[in-house]
Amino acid sequence: MTTSTLKINELTKRYDRTTAVAPCSLCLPQGGFTSILGPSGCGKTTMLMMIAGVVEPSGGQVWLDGEDITHVPLEKRGIGIVFQHYALFPNLTVKENVLYGLHGKASSSEMAARFNELAALTHLDGFADRYPDELSGGQQQRTAIARAIVTRPKLILADEPTGNLDSKNGKEVMELLTELNKEGTTIVMAVSYTHLTLPTILRV
Repeated sequence: MTTSTLKINELTKRYDRTTAVAPCSLCLPQGGFTSILGPSGCGKTTMLMMIAGVVEPSGGQVWLDGEDITHVPLEKRGIGIVFQHYALFPNLTVKENVLYGLHGKASSSEMAARFNELAALTHLDGFADRYPDELSGGQQQRTAIARAIVTRPKLILADEPTGNLDSKNGKEVMELLTELNKEGTTIVMAVSYTHLTLPTILRV
C-alpha cells in the first residue's frame, strides 16, 4: 500500500455562522503533486493554512506521516509554505531570508553550504546580499521557495505561487516546483479557477 504523506479527515473551518471550508477529507501519496482548484473565496487558502497550522480548524484532523498534527504548532510540523505574496522579511537580505529557518539548527558552515546549494537550484546566484525590494517578482518568489525548502520538508504547501507573476516568471516557478517534486517532495498547490464554485482536488 502506498504511504500517505498527508491525510485530512473531515477538516472544517467556520467563522460564527459562516462555513469557510465544509468538511473535507483526502489522502495524498508520498511524492505526489496535488492541485486544489477553485475561484477566489472558495476556501483553498484556508484549507492550506489549516494543514500548515496557521489557522486552527473548527473540526476534523490533519495527519502527516501517520502522526496527528492537528494541534501541533506551525514551527514543529516540518511543512514548507510558499505564499502568493511572497511574505519575505523586507529588512533581511536574500541569504538571510532563505536561511531564517536554520538559525539555531545548523552550524555557520552548514548554513553557508545549504544556501549555495539552494541559490544554484533557484537561480539566485549573485543575489545573496540584495533585499526583497531590489528583486523582481520572480526572484522574490524563488527566494520564498528556497526559504520554504531550506529545512528539507517532506511537504510543501503553495498558495497560488504564480498568481502575481507574468507568464515567463510563472513558468520558471512552476518548473522549479516540478523539479522539487521529481526529487521526492510532496506538493499541494492552490490554483484559482473561475469556473468552479467549490474547491476541487486535482492530482498530477
